[in-house]
Amino acid sequence: MATTQEIEKLASEIGENIYIDVAKWHLYLSDAHVHTQVAEQLYPLLENGNLEAGSINQVLQGITVSLGGGKMTTSLANLIPNSVESDLLKMLEEYQRQM
Repeated sequence: MATTQEIEKLASEIGENIYIDVAKWHLYLSDAHVHTQVAEQLYPLLENGNLEAGSINQVLQGITVSLGGGKMTTSLANLIPNSVESDLLKMLEEYQRQM
């Protein structure tokens, strides 16, 4: 079971390096205030060794982001470019090696 400190460390790394892309405008997950939620949901994948692109995408699909003051919602996976999702996988693999 992850400690709060471990989740916060992962959240910080995700928040500073992973972004959503809206009209070529990059909003880092820490600025979008979703980095902690992403870390909390991805951490179990690190613990159980189920770290693969499909499982990461499934987690991102399950996180809903409100747009336009709540006029519409979409999954976080729809907002993160494929190249950035690949970067997330590499970052998580490195994080897992250091665990």
